[in-house]
Amino acid sequence: MNALTHSAAQLNSTIVRFSIAAGFRVLSQLHPTAARHLGERLFTTPPRHARAYPAPAAARRETVLSDAGHLAVWRSGPDDAPAVLLVHGWGGVGAQLGRFVPALMQRGFRVVWFDLPGHGASEGRQTTLPDLVRAIQAVAGVCGPFHAAIGHSLGAAAIALAMRRGLPLERAVLIGSPASVREHMRGFAQRLGLSSAVRDAIRNSIERRHQWSFDDIDRIEDLGRIATPTLLIHDDGDRHVASQESHRIARCLPNAHLTTTYGLGHFRILQHPAVTRLAARFVAGEGASPPETLPGIPLPAPIY
Repeated sequence: MNALTHSAAQLNSTIVRFSIAAGFRVLSQLHPTAARHLGERLFTTPPRHARAYPAPAAARRETVLSDAGHLAVWRSGPDDAPAVLLVHGWGGVGAQLGRFVPALMQRGFRVVWFDLPGHGASEGRQTTLPDLVRAIQAVAGVCGPFHAAIGHSLGAAAIALAMRRGLPLERAVLIGSPASVREHMRGFAQRLGLSSAVRDAIRNSIERRHQWSFDDIDRIEDLGRIATPTLLIHDDGDRHVASQESHRIARCLPNAHLTTTYGLGHFRILQHPAVTRLAARFVAGEGASPPETLPGIPLPAPIY
């Protein structure tokens, strides 16, 4: 794609987003109930991941039943080895974290990954954060116990919430994790052009259905009672989840280590070998404390 074509595509995307937001602003005023139904459907429907990832290792495919339906699960490694769970983010698939599998298996771990409800080969179409937590608990009941878990984005948030709900882990790695579902919904509503009243109606509907309040989910200070050593990795330029979110989480966890990367964004961070090695070493308890930056603070651009 040349520069002109790329600019045209960006312009078309901007026009589409503006048109959708304008339409929802009108719908919020004229028919708030319809805006709530449509907005809730969009908020709870993950996009289908188009990219195919190669199998990270020879694995056994299984099916685990959760409250949100049947989950597609893969296991690789000896059954008697300590297990590590991989949890992908919103709109992703389990194999998206495939770069972590060889590094973990080399250290003697069994690795389990799965597609979240409404994602990939798992059942469902609409899902929410409580569904993701229950899916983790279901997989842990069948494939666990887990020595550690590595999660990305909303999958990382689900791991943190599952830990607060009693999921036992010796180690945890949270990559690009959001700290607040309420802030996530506020950003979603702003992008879509929903009024605050419609946004609150969507939240109330989700809370009634799952019997979990957003305030309870966002009470990350509860992490203060969890002694699990946790590594947070976040890119300074993440445009999907601000790096300040991981700073907030790290301040709550008593045994947290925060590593900042540069230039990897929200998704490329999962493919970088240095990130893979750092996470695997942390899970295995190798070496000293994780570095504050990875691979290091970038040099400033030269001044001409």
